[in-house]
Amino acid sequence: MQDKHLYEYAVIRVVPRVEREEFLNVGVVLYCARPRFLGVRFALNEQRLGAFAPDLLQLAEYLLAFERICKGDPSGGPIAALTPAERFRWLTATRSTVLQTSRVHPGFCVSPEETLGRLFGELVL
Repeated sequence: MQDKHLYEYAVIRVVPRVEREEFLNVGVVLYCARPRFLGVRFALNEQRLGAFAPDLLQLAEYLLAFERICKGDPSGGPIAALTPAERFRWLTATRSTVLQTSRVHPGFCVSPEETLGRLFGELVL
């Protein structure tokens, strides 16, 4: 039997007006220490986001920055140079911006990549 790995994830949300506390789930970021996995999946559904009337181009840029940081891509800036655990903590830190994350949730999995896909399907699509 394969070993199960502890993982942590957070849902990425678009919050167009922080004071109204309305949001739409657009992605998931998942960290799993043992296999050194940090991944993100996101999708901007223009029809669903249309009710919020956000700047979709700007949202896409913010989400691509999340992706660059997850991958450790140097174009992600100094945060991308941190360890995967530090990058995950930075990405999931509480903030009052148009792009926020839920609180962090734990779980156990065999494959972090498959778990990320499953969570993305359940929580975003």
